[in-house]
Amino acid sequence: MVIVTSNKAKRLLFMSFIQHVHPAELKRSQEDVKSLLADLPPGFRLLVDYGPMESMDLACAPEIGRSMELIDQSGVSMVVRVMPDPSKDIGMNILTLFHYRSNPQVVTCDHMADAAKKLSL
Repeated sequence: MVIVTSNKAKRLLFMSFIQHVHPAELKRSQEDVKSLLADLPPGFRLLVDYGPMESMDLACAPEIGRSMELIDQSGVSMVVRVMPDPSKDIGMNILTLFHYRSNPQVVTCDHMADAAKKLSL
């Protein structure tokens, strides 16, 4: 499951990956991402929580890349990832190199509390 929401006042897009994530779920979430990005100004930040995720299908990589490109084109300035279990990472750093052309600041945290501090929330 993928949950996408935003906080316009804090200039924050939030994505959470829950349980077992499959490409079809990522495709369905693209419309939510597009809609929410339309309300965020350039310079917004992205918080991605992989904590509740149990697994992600490797076939999700192309969809993750498309989301990254969409977010990049909308002017993301900072990406904060919460990845408590590095074994569940399907290569986010490599995907970042290819899909974030504007080179936003990227931070990976072990816990949501650390991410909140990085984002001054």
